Amino acid sequence: MADRGCPLEAAPLPAEVREGLAELELELSEGDITQKGYEKKRAKLLARCIPLIQGVDPCLQAENRIPGPSLSTAIPKPQRSRLTNSRDERFRSDVHTEAVQAALAKYKERKMPMPSKRRSVLVHSSVETYTPPDTSSASEDEGSLRRPGRLTTPLQSHPSVEPWLDRVIQGSSTSSSASSTSSHPGGRLAAVPSATTTALAGLSAHAHLADLHPAPPDVTTGLVEPSHYERPQVASVRGIPRGYSRNILETADGVPVNSRVSSKIQQLLNTLKRPKRPPLKEFFVDDFEELLEVQQPDPNQPKPEGDQMAVLRGEPLAVGTPWPPTLLAALQHWGTTQPKAPCLTALDTTGKATCTLTYGKLWSRSLKLAYTLLNKLTSKNEPLLKPGDRVALVFPNSDPVMFMVAFYGCLLAELVPVPIEVPLTRKDAGSQQVGFLLGSCGVTLALTTDACQKGLPKAQTGEVATFKGWPPLSWLVIDGKHLAKPPKDWHPLAQDTGVGTAYIEYKTSKDGSTVGITVSHESLLAQCRALTQACGYSEAETLTNVLDFKRDAGLWHGVLTSVMNKMHVVSIPYALMKVNPLSWIQKVYSYKAQTALVKSRDMHWSLLAQRGQRDVSLSSLRMLIVADGANPWSISSCDAFLNVFQSRGLRPEVICPCASSPEALTVAIRRPPDLGGPPPRKAVLSMNGLSYGVIRVDTEEKLSVLTVQDVGQVMPGASACVVKVEGTPYLCKTDEVGEVCVSSSATGTAYYGLLGITKNVFETIPVTVGGAPVSERPFTRTGLLGFIGPDNLVFIVGKLDGLMVVGVRRHSADDVVATALAVEPMKFVYRGRIAVFSVTVLRDDRVVLVAEQRPEASEEDSFQWMSRVLQAIDSIHQVGVYCLALVPANTLPKAPLGGIHISETKQRFLEGTLHPCNVLMCPHTCVTNLPKPRQKQPEVGPASMIVGNLVAGKRIAQASGRELAHLEDSDQARKFLFLADVLQWRAHTTPDHPLFLLLNAKGTVTSTATCVQLHKRAERVAAALMEKGRLDAGDHVALVYPPGVDLIAAFYGCLYCGCVPVTVRPPHPQNLGTTLPTVKMIVEVSKSVCVLSTQAITRLLKSKEAATAVDIRTWPTILDTDDIPKKKVASIFRPPSPDVLAYLDFSVSTTGILAGVKMSHAATSALCRSIKLQCELYPSRQIAICLDPYCGLGFALWCLCSVYSGHQSVLVPPLELESNVSLWLSAVSQYKARVTFCSYSVMEMCTKGLGTQTGALRGTAGPDPTTVYVDMRALRHDRVRLVERGSPHSLPLMESGKILPGVKVIIAHTETKGPLGDSHLGEIWVSSPHNATGYYTVYGEEALHADHFSARLSFGDTQTIWARTGYLGFLRRTELTDASGERHDALYVVGSLDETLELRGMRYHPIDIETSVIRAHRSIAECAVFTWTNLLVVVVELEGLEQDALDLVALVTNVVLEEHYLVVGVVVIVDPGVIPINSRGEKQRMHLRDGFLADQLDPIYVAYNM
Repeated sequence: MADRGCPLEAAPLPAEVREGLAELELELSEGDITQKGYEKKRAKLLARCIPLIQGVDPCLQAENRIPGPSLSTAIPKPQRSRLTNSRDERFRSDVHTEAVQAALAKYKERKMPMPSKRRSVLVHSSVETYTPPDTSSASEDEGSLRRPGRLTTPLQSHPSVEPWLDRVIQGSSTSSSASSTSSHPGGRLAAVPSATTTALAGLSAHAHLADLHPAPPDVTTGLVEPSHYERPQVASVRGIPRGYSRNILETADGVPVNSRVSSKIQQLLNTLKRPKRPPLKEFFVDDFEELLEVQQPDPNQPKPEGDQMAVLRGEPLAVGTPWPPTLLAALQHWGTTQPKAPCLTALDTTGKATCTLTYGKLWSRSLKLAYTLLNKLTSKNEPLLKPGDRVALVFPNSDPVMFMVAFYGCLLAELVPVPIEVPLTRKDAGSQQVGFLLGSCGVTLALTTDACQKGLPKAQTGEVATFKGWPPLSWLVIDGKHLAKPPKDWHPLAQDTGVGTAYIEYKTSKDGSTVGITVSHESLLAQCRALTQACGYSEAETLTNVLDFKRDAGLWHGVLTSVMNKMHVVSIPYALMKVNPLSWIQKVYSYKAQTALVKSRDMHWSLLAQRGQRDVSLSSLRMLIVADGANPWSISSCDAFLNVFQSRGLRPEVICPCASSPEALTVAIRRPPDLGGPPPRKAVLSMNGLSYGVIRVDTEEKLSVLTVQDVGQVMPGASACVVKVEGTPYLCKTDEVGEVCVSSSATGTAYYGLLGITKNVFETIPVTVGGAPVSERPFTRTGLLGFIGPDNLVFIVGKLDGLMVVGVRRHSADDVVATALAVEPMKFVYRGRIAVFSVTVLRDDRVVLVAEQRPEASEEDSFQWMSRVLQAIDSIHQVGVYCLALVPANTLPKAPLGGIHISETKQRFLEGTLHPCNVLMCPHTCVTNLPKPRQKQPEVGPASMIVGNLVAGKRIAQASGRELAHLEDSDQARKFLFLADVLQWRAHTTPDHPLFLLLNAKGTVTSTATCVQLHKRAERVAAALMEKGRLDAGDHVALVYPPGVDLIAAFYGCLYCGCVPVTVRPPHPQNLGTTLPTVKMIVEVSKSVCVLSTQAITRLLKSKEAATAVDIRTWPTILDTDDIPKKKVASIFRPPSPDVLAYLDFSVSTTGILAGVKMSHAATSALCRSIKLQCELYPSRQIAICLDPYCGLGFALWCLCSVYSGHQSVLVPPLELESNVSLWLSAVSQYKARVTFCSYSVMEMCTKGLGTQTGALRGTAGPDPTTVYVDMRALRHDRVRLVERGSPHSLPLMESGKILPGVKVIIAHTETKGPLGDSHLGEIWVSSPHNATGYYTVYGEEALHADHFSARLSFGDTQTIWARTGYLGFLRRTELTDASGERHDALYVVGSLDETLELRGMRYHPIDIETSVIRAHRSIAECAVFTWTNLLVVVVELEGLEQDALDLVALVTNVVLEEHYLVVGVVVIVDPGVIPINSRGEKQRMHLRDGFLADQLDPIYVAYNM
């Protein structure tokens, strides 16, 4: 252990310089001095002996700091007799750090897009950031996670790290003229390219421009075209809206884009382009067509080759020694014969001894307590406790004396002590689980001290509060004054031998549940004897104990075995170690202790604090027991500790690592040579071999190795073997890693109350390959992974609790922690606090790493550290990290002794309550078992399709509503051909019949219109248009009105004078900037020559605020219709033919395209006729309408149907619902409307706002709409597969109501345009007399028009002219019959074709992904998804604190992977209300996409998943 071959052998430094350097390293590693201060002091120290190190290789003197071993470990000591240079330098414990640094140097800082974060989120510092620093640890126990002995500061692979974002270098050709078309939210009319801005990323002069547009790589499939060199990306932009910076990059479809977002996405694509792992070939079938790849074993993976191991037997327990018959007999013996002998000394936080408990006092106080427990506690004259009852011991870590009295008092009274931690708050990490344990053990009484009881949280009554999940407890304070003295003749009955339970130790398992391990009296005694023999304990020796005395080694050595041997224990409280980490060494020195019981953390801390302490000596120690000697980082602690303290009398052979587990108690311990132990050994193992469970002493790849030290031999009287981790416990081969099992009388006996897992763990029967049991006696599984090395020494390489199985390889959480810490612990991670665990996503373990960052760490630091950790782990463990999260200092849940509570951390991660301040997800690199991308099959020809459907007995998917001809006399249809005629006829025949009632938010009627009133108002408008506006028949007029009767009157006014009305939603006064340009665009695109409006809106259009958005001079004539004179028109215009244009219906599609549809008079009246027949409308009916009146069905119901059918319409503007949610439903009930129309958004507002108050609303006319459940995975392949309700991946679809009279529907293939069979997914095509005649757009793209309005099938019925709806759906015959006795054809709409996302060759509907995401966390208010260069972007509205934003990143990524087998590329977290929603309540995902790419969303956080 002492000498190592090392490069600095030539230059031995003087001892004081060495010590000085070691101290400096430690100061730096704890963050006590800055890097600068370190360099300065170090230079000073070395200056004294510079001539000495002239021989050093000059590269080592560079600014880079000395790589490899730190000076403190590298300088050889004076030669000792042990073999010196026989070991090569790999055996240094800091080899791991070098490996990490070398691995990092290999990667030339790979560029990754840095997440962008809103400034306010950065201020996220924890409340406790400035509380005194806490201890560190990642493992459940409190072991420090610094790689302690590695005292070098690691070499930085680049002194100056290049900035994370590629700055876009602007070429000299950048043109400064930019077109000023603004990108209207209303619709994306492509801007005319006036200047192409080219951002040249370091283009070489002779590059061929043809090469400059590589297709974006398809990162979703991994099928990347091999590119011979990284080509620079040239950005071409079609025109830059005002107000954008000219720093612009390419986009996929000419959307102008600010460079920040796109350049990050480009970087993301570049990072993802590098193929990560070899593609996998094999699959297993998951149900039917979604095939998840299953990782096949690598044919070259290492396999164990050794012989089957033999069971290893420890030395026999010494027979000749006069052991006391029981532990209590020993206590009684010492307590009565040597009452003055010191038993336990307790220290306070200043290091003063507060109290020394003698054996006499321990005996008398324990008796007193036993007597009190058995005789003085009664309820209803019954003794409260019976022998064998369990009692909770609640004592702080600072009070070992009271604990010891309580423990032995319980044993004397034949009660079973259950020591637990002191609950500090009502919601401690894991406290609920402890409560569950107490409940299952039937604990009703808790023992505690006066001081502790005072500090517990209290209820209002002054009683101790009930903790969450705890059973009701009585609390007994056991300080002397509360106990009764037993009579002289009283003796406890305690016969503590045999299989009865002595005590129960709690253990928190991997999943966070707490179990109680029962230890019998027999085991307890056997453990004390075995430890006495193994450690060579003798009477009256002194032991210093830093460990928790309530459990584990602290209890076994410091409370139990010590009493058997009349030892003196000096207990050093955790609080004292925090204040003075050297305290344990000082106590060893002042008490001349022979044994010390510590953890690696304590050795590490004392190294950091040993400066200036010249007067300590460790020469009295014969054993320094390292309780967590099985941890991967303990070896470096031991080495470093020896290096520094050898000069203070510490002998190398004194260091004795041991391995233990709650189930098996002590498993193995290294014996000093004087007790006959073999010399210590180390093994340098290949990490790759270990991941396959095989031991390979590392040969060539120095980088990924694990150096482990032995933990000595098996305990006396025990047998041990190593068995396979999963399945039948077969013995392992000699070169195979497995779970260590122990058979001995000194192990635990059961998990209290849990028979099933007890059998599995405490009664394992290992078998040979042939299946023969290796022993009569059962073995106990220890939960430790390891192997038996030379000299029968036990080596431990990990714990079952920290095992993560990724694919087919096994990784140990502790090893990953060690690698992360070696990256640059002192600069970044707060007190070395890192937690590593795995979560299951898409049927495999995924590695998650959570670290606390220092309070002063900058964004840049964080991101740099994260990317370096990813690279290091990838290099050394060859495993990808799925998620890396950083949280503010002091915010991870703590285990009782300050370590990190791993299972609670995992729980918070999965629930989204971890509140990280930085997150990096790498699903693209980790998830290698996605289903194969779907390859499109060659299409089947038309003929074979028809034949196929006939053979399969499938009918063509076609359905129709009732025939119009049978339903009414065609005479009336002719009369009602023109709506203007209908209104005049009604004004003449039923002048006072009310047509409209308009309600305001309070539910009061604000305006009404009868037939004659509407007719007269329409005449006035027509007169004004002809006289003031001087308009001619056929001119287009824009109607910009709020919802109301004025709008309807203006519409008929236009018809009366032959103008073509276009209804336009008025601009929003609070949001003119975005809404006014849309109004202007519709006015321009519809070629309106005049705008009709109210006075208020006219003023708004001409206001100063409006002028900033739209130039006032560009508006056509604006007429306000509020006070127009009462005038009649000479003659009302009559259209020459029914095919003349009646009105234009403009709407913005959800994909952000503005389209106007031309409606002829014939189509208008046909539409009214169908609605009238379907809804059975006639003059005596009242209907309620809560829809916007500007386009589509809403417009038809407001402006057309009442006039056509003569019914009365109660008009409820949807906007009024914002101030009065119940308005629409109360109108329905007040006016007893049998028919009401509303949109989904209205229904949603009502159900959210009114909750349970609403009764049921009846559905459509005709059969009740049916709901079917379809398999979402089949839909992705354009197939419909019906499943049972509640089956996995099922999606409920509700039928779209009854098909209107006169309407025919067919389902057509989206690409071949052929008819499809029943239950096939395709586009819904419609044929009816009221189909619109076409699009009305500026450019009149004829092809588009023909395609949408006059489509014909490619085969089958090729004559009928259909309109394509743009919706995907399917038809299905139901069992129900309709009125005519025919079976009812149900039409199901799945979603809009324009919106579907094509990913991995499959078709996804955004709404399905969004539904999954909204369910992922309660703070997600709304979600929208879109794709960008093959990346799936998920935008989430956060309803909660900005600090919680980052919780959502992992949850969103997980749910989309689990439910849709898709990897999310970018997660954008925004404020509520950012996702644009149009008037019909539909999300406008394309607008959102443009806003995101143009960097206009002001997101809270943008995470780029790697």
